[in-house]
Amino acid sequence: MSSTALRRTALDALHRSLGATMTDFAGWDMPLRYGSERDEHLAVRHRAGLFDLSHMGEITVTGPQAAALLDYALVGNIGGVKAGRARYTMICRADGGILDDLIVYRLAETEYMIVANASNAQVVLDALTERADGFDAAVRDDRDAYALIAVQGPESPGILKSLTDADLDGLKYYAGLPGTVAGVPALIARTGYTGEDGFELFVQPEHAVALWQALTEAGQAVGLVPCGLSCRDTLRLEAGMPLYGNELSTSLTPFDAGLGRVVKFDKEGDFVGRAALAEAAERAASEPPRVLVGLVAEGRRVPRAGYAVVVGGAVIGEVTSGAPSPTLGRPIAMAYVDAAHSAPGTPGVGVDIRGSHEPYEVVALPFYKRQK
Repeated sequence: MSSTALRRTALDALHRSLGATMTDFAGWDMPLRYGSERDEHLAVRHRAGLFDLSHMGEITVTGPQAAALLDYALVGNIGGVKAGRARYTMICRADGGILDDLIVYRLAETEYMIVANASNAQVVLDALTERADGFDAAVRDDRDAYALIAVQGPESPGILKSLTDADLDGLKYYAGLPGTVAGVPALIARTGYTGEDGFELFVQPEHAVALWQALTEAGQAVGLVPCGLSCRDTLRLEAGMPLYGNELSTSLTPFDAGLGRVVKFDKEGDFVGRAALAEAAERAASEPPRVLVGLVAEGRRVPRAGYAVVVGGAVIGEVTSGAPSPTLGRPIAMAYVDAAHSAPGTPGVGVDIRGSHEPYEVVALPFYKRQK
């Protein structure tokens, strides 16, 4: 395979048969949309949506010192995660810059699965492999071992219950358990990136098509639809969830991103980036860096990543993500702005859209929170 050939998921032919518009995403040929992005978005908010997330990067860490390695390599307290639970965390450089944000599942006492963003999977794999030196633990690239299918939305528990005997009612948010779904062995995780209740199903690639079809059939009566990456982006934006490459990068520490809570200084031993992150925490406490805020348009023009946020002609920040919000009915954006202009309702804030300063309201994130 040439280095320029796009990787295809186990569901590739199925996406094409459904008429999906495909796009290059982090070297993978992925469905962008099947029909209307807005309809797919609203289906997830009100009913259910089905996503192929097989581009995500799974890395398995096993061995007697698996927990010790991850406590050293990542900023979170991974040894404190109970078997069957998951944790959102980050992997940073020695200077505190964010290499990626991750979900870590503790599958057993000495076995963990790390899920990295597709664009960073190789970087994360290389960093973990390098940091494993001296630990009695093995790092394994499992990107080809899994297909990942997500069912998200208020109807998702009912859809999944019709296909599995697993105890979904007892499955907490950020937890996972092995089970069988439609006869397919799966790791069933209650996680997601949409702001809705939902599940992510890790299965062997050869079982992906059968599982997708079973979920489609089970969800037909309640309005489940296939969903592409485009509506996944607007859903996560409404939910105020960061995207690597937009809100997160190596030039930012978790404290710069307003996510300092993921850094656990109270865990035992050293970890990569500890000294730099301690300094970043002090800086953030004494001189707040730019703050990640929500912006809601008063008009109809949509802001995009990189657009300047302005007050009275002076640049006070930069948009990181922007899109029309199907739920709010207006354009929204996330932006890093100077702390002095970060309070909700700050007057005079605008976004420079091709030379025109469009008025925007500063709001607290997230834009949307589901009713529990």
